[in-house]
Amino acid sequence: MTINIVHLIGRVGGDPDMKYFDSGKVKCRLTLAVNRRTRNSDEPDWFNLELWGKTAEIAGTYVRKGKQIAVKGSLKFDTWNDRQTGASRSTPVILVEQLDLLGSKQDSDGAMNDMSPENF
Repeated sequence: MTINIVHLIGRVGGDPDMKYFDSGKVKCRLTLAVNRRTRNSDEPDWFNLELWGKTAEIAGTYVRKGKQIAVKGSLKFDTWNDRQTGASRSTPVILVEQLDLLGSKQDSDGAMNDMSPENF
């Protein structure tokens, strides 16, 4: 048995980066800061998020820099070859399946809290 599930709650680091493909697919990229408690202070860990389809469209409409969100997804690694050195590179990415908008009603401008595609 294998398990690859990631749950994160944090604040969005920038406005959504939306990409629309000729095929009709939609992709959204976000960064998420999640505080990690240490003895001296809270230090953020930064995560790259990737959302597709209806979840991506919802993020593009309702998520902005500083917004608190919760995500559920899986960890994957994007890999590529460095153009200058030819070395293999990789970066961890959270492939988001579920997006929850958190915060007050004013923060969400009346948006629904659970923005999972199955709720539409």
